[in-house]
Amino acid sequence: MADTYAPKQACEAARKRLERQGITIKKFSEDNDLHVSTVYAVLNGQKKCLRGESHRAAVLLGIKEGTVAQ
Repeated sequence: MADTYAPKQACEAARKRLERQGITIKKFSEDNDLHVSTVYAVLNGQKKCLRGESHRAAVLLGIKEGTVAQ
């Protein structure tokens, strides 16, 4: 079966983007109405990001392509 977790490089790039913008992970979570633990799990490659909040977090972080329902 194919690995469905976000690539490590994509997660690292998302962390660096937040850092360059001066945004903490907690602030990003609050601004996007996400649980901070979900965002950390996505950035650490612990979630598959296939649906729900982890998918939404991955799309908003730029880790994967997709759309999010508003």
